Amino acid sequence: MRFAPRSRPLAGLALLVLLLVAAACAGSGDAGDAGAAAQSTPRPTVVPDHELTGLGTWFNSEPFTIAEQLEAGNIVLVDFWTYTCINCVRTLPYLRDWHEKYAERGLVILGVHTPEFDFEYDAENVAEAIERLGVAWPVAQDNAFATWREFENRYWPAKYLFGPRGEIVYRHFGEGAYEETERIIRAALVAAGHDVNDITPGLPEPAPERDPEASDQTRELYGGYARNYTRVGLYAAQVQYYDAPDEERIYTDIDTSEEPRMHHRWYVHGLWRNEREAIVHARETEQLEDYFAFVFRARSVNVVLNPPRDEPFEVYIEIDGRPLRPEEAGADVVFDAEGRSLIEVDEPRHYAIVELPEWGEHELKLASNSDNFAIFALTFGSYLEGA
Repeated sequence: MRFAPRSRPLAGLALLVLLLVAAACAGSGDAGDAGAAAQSTPRPTVVPDHELTGLGTWFNSEPFTIAEQLEAGNIVLVDFWTYTCINCVRTLPYLRDWHEKYAERGLVILGVHTPEFDFEYDAENVAEAIERLGVAWPVAQDNAFATWREFENRYWPAKYLFGPRGEIVYRHFGEGAYEETERIIRAALVAAGHDVNDITPGLPEPAPERDPEASDQTRELYGGYARNYTRVGLYAAQVQYYDAPDEERIYTDIDTSEEPRMHHRWYVHGLWRNEREAIVHARETEQLEDYFAFVFRARSVNVVLNPPRDEPFEVYIEIDGRPLRPEEAGADVVFDAEGRSLIEVDEPRHYAIVELPEWGEHELKLASNSDNFAIFALTFGSYLEGA
C-alpha cells in the first residue's frame, strides 16, 4: 500500500474548508485575509513511497516523518529490526559505520523496532538493548506492526532506502550486501546534493564468511506453541507437547543409546509447561535433574531467555556430555569453581553460549534449577568469525 493516496482526500477536505471560510468572510470584507491564509497553507513537495505510521516510543530522536526528512534535503534508511534477532544484531556494526560517516552529510537511519516476543514490546527493555548494543541513531517502536504492514514487510532485518524524490531506491532483506548498500547510500546522497568525495567507503570490519565445511545448518528452534502449532513448526520432538497448550507435563527424554536425537528438534526431561512463546521449566529443582537438549550442526549457538526483573538465575551448559571448554564457550559463558560452564541470566535478550573453533555436529544440554527458566528461541551460525 502507498501513503500518498490515503493522504490526498484529507488534503482536499482541508482545501474545501479554506474555500468555504474564504467565501463566508468575503461579505465582511476579510476576503483578502482568507486568501492569504489559503496561500500560506504548507503543502508537501515530496511524497514518499511509504510513510511511518502508528509508531510509539522514540529513542535518540524526536518523532519525525520520512517526508519531513526528505523535505529537509536528507535521505532515509529504514531498518526493521528487533533486539533479540541475532541476524539483526550482526548488521549493527555496519549501520553504526554508515551513521558515523554520513549522518552529517544527509543520511538519516531509522531503526523501526518491531517485536518478535512479548517482552520486546517493553520500552524499558528496548532502551536497555539500545544502550547495550551501542545504537546511536533514531529508533521507534512499532509495537502495533503498523509501519511493518505499511511497508508490506516480512523480514527481520529489512532495509529500505528512500532517495531524495521519495522513491525507494534500494531494498535488502537479511544480512550481507554491505558494500553494495553503502555504494547506493553514497549515490543517493549525491543525488540529494551532498558531497561525499572526502569520505572513504569501506567496511568497518570484514564481512563474515561462512565456514566452507558447513552443511545442513540447524534451523532456528522455537520453544512456544505459537510457532510449534503451525505447518512450518514441529520443533518439539515429544508428542505430548502437542496434546494441549499451557499444560504442565512430566517429560521423559529418549534413551540416546537406543534412539538418536532428531536434527532440527528439541527434547526436554522433567516437569515443563508449554506456553505460547516459550517452553518453561515448571518447578524448582536442586540437582539440575530437568534439562532441555538437542543436536545441532553449526559453529555457534545463541539462546533467547527472559528472566523476571530482579530475579536472575543460572543456566548450565554441557556439550556432548561435558562442560564447555574455554575455546568452545560463547561470549556470555562463565565457569564456576568446579569448572562447569554456565550463563548468568539477568536480562531479557539473546545469550551467546557456544562458539566452536570448527563446524560440526554436537549434542547440547541446558539445565537450570530455576522455575523461571524459559526457552524462547535458539539460533545458530556457521561463520568463520563466529556469532
